[in-house]
Amino acid sequence: MTAVPLLSRALYEEVAELLRQRIFSRELPPGAWIDELKIAQELGISRTPLREAIKVLAAEGLVTMKVRRGAYVTEVSQQDLREVYELLALLEADAAEAACWRATDEELAELERLHTALEAAADPQTGSRERFFEINEAFHLRVLDLGHNRWRKQVVLDLRKVMKLNRHGSLSKQGRIAESLAEHRAILDALKRRDAAAAAQAVRVHFANGLQAAV
Repeated sequence: MTAVPLLSRALYEEVAELLRQRIFSRELPPGAWIDELKIAQELGISRTPLREAIKVLAAEGLVTMKVRRGAYVTEVSQQDLREVYELLALLEADAAEAACWRATDEELAELERLHTALEAAADPQTGSRERFFEINEAFHLRVLDLGHNRWRKQVVLDLRKVMKLNRHGSLSKQGRIAESLAEHRAILDALKRRDAAAAAQAVRVHFANGLQAAV
């Protein structure tokens, strides 16, 4: 088997990113056992950097370590999802409030362009669901950036990794993409009006509806 070429970062970080993408793409689905020997042989590496990579993913919540059984891709329960969505709603609503005060007109115009791209990705004729996922996340992360709190953003990034274990759950519900698009528009409109209370409420509604669709 030909080894997968790795780049120049610390080896365990490269392996962690490779496994992370396999988890997000469902090549390694929830509940799947991480076969250390097979993966190490495939990548042409020793098991030491692989085990360090697994520890990184375990810290992120993507992998669960089981005594005497090895590592498995985390299976997210409905309670896990509720807890993640509740925290994301709290943190991202706070970021939206802060963005109302701190974002420049130019930055909000950039957010408007992201929303336009999101609308294009949602088009059933010419759009792409994967592209919608990508721009959807970019929109949320941009609002976080405009809130100017790197610690809040770091916590959200970790929570979003766990949410991606159920990535297709919410948006696969019939009509949910259109609803999500309207909710993003409500967030954007509130930000443009500099209405902090409305922006925070729009974010909370967005996550409440997303959770309802996901469980």
